[in-house]
Amino acid sequence: MRPPQDLVVVGSINVDLTADVERLPGAGETVGGGRLRRDVGGKGANQAVAASRLGARVRMVGAVGSDADGAWAVETARSAGVDVEGVRTVDAPTGTALIAVDAAGENQIVVCSGANALVEPEGFVVAAGDAVLMQLELPLDVVRAVAARAPGFVVVNAAPARPLPADLVERADLFIVNETEYAAMPELGEAKRVAVTYGASGAAMIAEGAEAARVPAVSTEAISTVGAGDAFSAALTLAILAGMPDDEALRTACAVGAAVVAHPGAQPPLDRLEMYRGTR
Repeated sequence: MRPPQDLVVVGSINVDLTADVERLPGAGETVGGGRLRRDVGGKGANQAVAASRLGARVRMVGAVGSDADGAWAVETARSAGVDVEGVRTVDAPTGTALIAVDAAGENQIVVCSGANALVEPEGFVVAAGDAVLMQLELPLDVVRAVAARAPGFVVVNAAPARPLPADLVERADLFIVNETEYAAMPELGEAKRVAVTYGASGAAMIAEGAEAARVPAVSTEAISTVGAGDAFSAALTLAILAGMPDDEALRTACAVGAAVVAHPGAQPPLDRLEMYRGTR
């Protein structure tokens, strides 16, 4: 297995306010008995931290506010080994995610973008040897601009789902989505490669519109699914860059995602990528 390339994660940085509840509320309903937690999150930060813990050299590009939450989020990423020189401090509150997680590990999430809306595609260099991983919690124009000028491997975790412009679909080397997102974005049928996650049913790789590989999920007891997709995205990106074939890369990423599901936080400790290789 080749060592991971340098990875630039351009993405969101949030503070997660999580309420653990017995069951999720319905529309207009109040559910009591919650237990509140505060954690550093955001799809970008989660992916950067996961990739670093899996053994990659990671640079994070993003934005936080000048508040205590921003300083906390940056220091958390730095302590995980992420290069945070590309994280700007801007005149806006640090992004916040309001999360409810039920006893089965399912969740509801509302994201308040805050500083993430002010991330700019200029001001940092993407070298020829850098792979780039992005998500859609940033303005779409930022994702498009970075993808257009990145010379290397470009991965887009297309979440949350939104209509994708043709130039981004054509440029990205890999999209990563869950089954709901895949159904909501039919334009992904024109993408080079799309990895689709199916929760307890595993994951598949779609190449040029046809299924190229499918693997089962790794069995585990779910505590929280928050952050599992982010860890999957980081692991799959690194596995492909390391030269794994699609089925092995998917199995490895599923194993990493399962490790996160078994943990209450979105940025749990992880072993190096090779420790998850071939896990079934």
